[in-house]
Amino acid sequence: MNERILHARAYLSRVAEPPAAALAELVAEVGPVEAAARVRDGRVGERVAGETGVRRAVYRAGEDLAAAAAAGARLLVPEHDDWPGDAFEAFEAAGARELAPPLALWVRGPGALGALSRHAVAVVGARAATSYGTHVAGELGAGLADRGYTVVSGAAIGVDGAAHRGALAVQGPTVAVLACGVERAYPASHQLLLERIAAEGLVVSEYPPGSVPARHRFLVRNRLIAGIAGGTVVVEAGLRSGAQRTASDAVSLGRPVMAVPGAVTSGLSAGCHRLVRDGALLVTRTEEVLEAVAPIGLHLAELPDLGTARSTDGLDAAAARVHDALPARAARDTRWLALESGVPIGAVRAALVALERRGLVEHRDGRWRRCPVVEEPAPPARAGASTRAGGA
Repeated sequence: MNERILHARAYLSRVAEPPAAALAELVAEVGPVEAAARVRDGRVGERVAGETGVRRAVYRAGEDLAAAAAAGARLLVPEHDDWPGDAFEAFEAAGARELAPPLALWVRGPGALGALSRHAVAVVGARAATSYGTHVAGELGAGLADRGYTVVSGAAIGVDGAAHRGALAVQGPTVAVLACGVERAYPASHQLLLERIAAEGLVVSEYPPGSVPARHRFLVRNRLIAGIAGGTVVVEAGLRSGAQRTASDAVSLGRPVMAVPGAVTSGLSAGCHRLVRDGALLVTRTEEVLEAVAPIGLHLAELPDLGTARSTDGLDAAAARVHDALPARAARDTRWLALESGVPIGAVRAALVALERRGLVEHRDGRWRRCPVVEEPAPPARAGASTRAGGA
């Protein structure tokens, strides 16, 4: 990586408080090195000056890069191959000041953000979550990570922490986006959790080392959670909450928003119910989330067993149609079955042999009839296992 670019973006990362829309426009126009020089010299327009004037004399690029390295972190810039350019194109398309793209990101951990963002879902919600909320968040985190999806959240107490832990429990990918320097453990009670994420996934922030958390920074970082992820799930949230802000940012970025329902008497589910009324997709399990964010058809192989194993599971199309054509209490010959099912008579005969081997039909007096079948409870599927639904 070009050291001049790295130092320029490190300087700009500290000099402007995100989101810095005017500065981002300047960088896009003249490049980071020239933009940094103009900012330091005060050769910028009024809008950029408004975003950088207070700190433009603070040049700590070398110190910030060294502090990051000492903490096991690094600066990720748009010029790097690992920059999630495809995901962040949505910031440009949104065209809103509050959704300005990040100038650079400080990251800690072995994960490659560009790759992690290709299949990612944000799971967010209340800090004061109920046991129901943390349970659902943990299940979603584990279910998504088990299917190879990155779980993105803010490492906060409650829903966020449960989602991260769910992903880590199945050794899946997870990304924590902070509102402070990546070397800080915030909240302090999540120090061990953040260390685990940094060891196995990625901790991300657009604030340079040493930056402290602040209320407005939590709201600003929520756009990154929504931007890195291909969709956002709100598990529990009040009517006014940071999770609602993340959902709003996701909508502005053109990302699907999902919400988990709860008790109508719970204030912590009121925000989710409002989101559903406003158009968010109601979801209750991982497979429903995948229906919204996965490539078309991918989730179909992941549908869970709904509690019973059908005797017709796994039949090919011809056998399923022949079985469907057979009346429940009457016998029919092969010619009748061919006409009724629309399957060629030769294929009908082959299908009937296969059905007979499975004990689904029997042959008597030149005709075929169904065998009575009792559906048995399905054995519990292992985590991540897929089932194939046959025609019945």
